[in-house]
Amino acid sequence: MKKALITGINGQDGSYLAEFLLEKDYKVYGTLRRSSVNTTERIRHLLDESNLEKHQNPKKIHLVYGDLTDSLNVTRIIKEIEPDEIYNLAAQSHVAVSFDEPEYTANADGVGTLRILEAVRILGLEEKTRIYQASTSELYGKVEEIPQTENTPFHPRSPYAVAKMYAFWITKHYREAYHLFASNGILFNHESERRGETFVTRKITLAAARIAQGLQDKLYLGNLSSKRDWGYAKDYVECMWRILQHQEAEDFVVATGETKTVREFCTLAFRYAGIELEWDGTGIDEKGIDKKTGRVFVEVSREFFRPAEVDLLLGNPEKAKRELHWDPRQTAFEALVQLMVKHDMEYVKRIK
Repeated sequence: MKKALITGINGQDGSYLAEFLLEKDYKVYGTLRRSSVNTTERIRHLLDESNLEKHQNPKKIHLVYGDLTDSLNVTRIIKEIEPDEIYNLAAQSHVAVSFDEPEYTANADGVGTLRILEAVRILGLEEKTRIYQASTSELYGKVEEIPQTENTPFHPRSPYAVAKMYAFWITKHYREAYHLFASNGILFNHESERRGETFVTRKITLAAARIAQGLQDKLYLGNLSSKRDWGYAKDYVECMWRILQHQEAEDFVVATGETKTVREFCTLAFRYAGIELEWDGTGIDEKGIDKKTGRVFVEVSREFFRPAEVDLLLGNPEKAKRELHWDPRQTAFEALVQLMVKHDMEYVKRIK
């Protein structure tokens, strides 16, 4: 039985990856940071409800307290588990927050990756342990070519992206210098019904559900013209696994190869919630208006613009398709939005 360690197992990607690996008969370990509030909502179904205080269940997943800012903690966990595969998904992953917390973001997202790589090296696990590093399309930032490939130059535009660029290159360095099996997955935006409520896609689908049920008056967004390559997180964790099954450690773009604007996502989300929007105005004055009633449901706010905008991200997944035999379009964009809205319509009904 293979052993896998997932840092950040209680996040969107971590929860889907845990499910995926359990189905493949892995023994799954996961780290989560100590907190006085419950942070296991996404993985509660994988835990033994009668044993939540111990955070472990031999038949399901084993949870340990871990923090990428603590090198001794990281090294101890890896020494005790001796995992066959490490999936480093833990991070301060909110781009907007990284502008307010740049030092913490650099420590967790950048140096945190170094702590994992160095632990594997000094413990002598180079031949045993394969490492997946969760990289990001934010690396491309002010894009220098369209679409973006594994060879496109990076131009990060946020503290989050800069921290992730360090993590990308230190992973590559340990692969080349110490012969670790360490690979980067450059994941473009991937969403799901488990996405955090402050991320723009989930913010939109929740607002659409609340507005449709009379519980919210208006949704405020930033740059409606930002274009993103959006996929389904559940599909993307399969590609993470495939990257570590590849015969050689390499870096891969994980994307759908198509791009949509925030405006298009918003229009579709409201449609699935039963509201047809039409757009009026430009820039900061643009508004999303209900065709039936004439009510303004969406407005633009300067508060949600980044200090340095990333206008267009579009990935080229050909290498992953060719070498990993991965299908980036298992879930179409329209199906993804519909799935998220359906979930949030039911979620809002339950909590109102």
